[in-house]
Amino acid sequence: MGTDLHAPLGQNRPAVRRRTRKISPAIVVVAFAAAGILGLSIYAMQGDDALKQAASNISTTSKPEQVQSSARSGQDVAAQQSSGMSRVNPNSGANVERTLTDDGTVVTKYTPGSRDGGGPVLIDARRIGQDPRMAAQPNEALLEDSSHGRLPIVGPDGFRPMDQYARPWSGARGTRIAIVVGGLGLSQTGTQRAIRQLPPAVTLAFAASGNSLQRWMQEARRNGHEILIQVPFEPFDYPANDPGPDTLLTRTSPEKNLGRLHEAMARITNYTGIMNYLGGRYLSDAGALEPVLRDIAKRGLLFLDDGTSAQSKTGTIAKTIELPHAFGDLVLDGQLQKDAILKKLDELERIAGRKGTAVGIASAFDESIDAIRQWSEEASGRGIEIVGIAALASESIEP
Repeated sequence: MGTDLHAPLGQNRPAVRRRTRKISPAIVVVAFAAAGILGLSIYAMQGDDALKQAASNISTTSKPEQVQSSARSGQDVAAQQSSGMSRVNPNSGANVERTLTDDGTVVTKYTPGSRDGGGPVLIDARRIGQDPRMAAQPNEALLEDSSHGRLPIVGPDGFRPMDQYARPWSGARGTRIAIVVGGLGLSQTGTQRAIRQLPPAVTLAFAASGNSLQRWMQEARRNGHEILIQVPFEPFDYPANDPGPDTLLTRTSPEKNLGRLHEAMARITNYTGIMNYLGGRYLSDAGALEPVLRDIAKRGLLFLDDGTSAQSKTGTIAKTIELPHAFGDLVLDGQLQKDAILKKLDELERIAGRKGTAVGIASAFDESIDAIRQWSEEASGRGIEIVGIAALASESIEP
C-alpha cells in the first residue's frame, strides 16, 4: 500500500548519519588545570586532616609471637605458689603501633601487652649462666648472711646458684668433656697461670684453705671460667695424711661438720658447687655424708666427686635427695709429665666417645696446664666440646 504501516517498526527507514565531535587538545589542558586547582583548594580547606586520616589508614598494631618459657622444676612452681604471684616471661609480646608523621617518618610505639589477672607478677628473666660483664659480681638474691659469712642459697623464685654461675654451652648433644683443675689459691704463680692460660671452658676449683680467693675468683670469672670450691674431707689414712684445717671428719658431729662446710663456702662467691679434696673415708660413710650433701642440695649447688674412691656413696645419696652430681672419670696428672698427661687426655676422649660425656680431674701444675691447653686446642677440631662441669651434672636444668 505504499505506506510504512505494514513494515516492522524502525525498518525501511533511511539510515541516520551521526556526527562525531572532535575535542581539541586545548580543552583537555584546561580541564586538567581546573581539576588541579580544585584539589589544592580542597586540601587548603581541610588542612592536615586528610594527611592524618591517610596516616591512620597505615597504622598497624601487631603482637610478636610469645616465647614460651621452658618447663619449671617443682621447686620453681612451689616458690611461685607460695608467693601468690604469677610469673611473666620477659620475652612475651608487646603491642607495637607504627604511625606515619607529617614529614614522612614512621614513629613506632611499644606498649605492654595485656595479661590475665591483677596484682604483682614475677618477671622470669632467668638464664643459664651469668652475663660476662657481671660475672665477677655475685647475685645478691642468691646469698644469705650467716655467722660464717655469706652463704649461697636458692633464690625466692627457685633459681639456683648452680644455674646463675654455670658456664653457657652450645646445647648440642655431641661429645662433651668437662676438665676440672683443682688446687687454685694455694700457689700465687700457679693460680695466676691457670686462670690466664687455660681455655675459659675449663672449670677451676679453688681450695678452701687458699689465699686471696675472692680476688682470684673475680679474675677467673672475668676470664670466663666456671668455678667450684674444694672442701677437705677425711681420707682413710688420716691423720697421717692430713688434708688441712677444718677437714670434715667422720667422728665429728654433723653440726660441727656443717659449720666447717659453711666456713669453706663463705670464702668466695659465684661458684656452682662443691668438690671434694681427698675424703676416701668420709665419702664412704653414708651417715656422716648425707647431712652434708643435703645442705649442698638445699643451697642449689652441685657436688663433684673426683672419682678417686671406689667406696664413695655420693652417687647413691645424690639420687635420693635430688642433688646435682657428677663423677670424675679420670685423674689426668697422676704422672706429672706433659706427654703422660696428653695420653690421659686422649684416654678421656675415648671414654667420652663411648659414653657421650666424660670428666677429667687435674691439679694446677705447670705440666698439667701446658698439656690441657695444647690438647684443648686440638680437640675442638675433632668436634669435641669442652663444657663447664654444671653442664654434665645430673639433675641440672637443660639450657
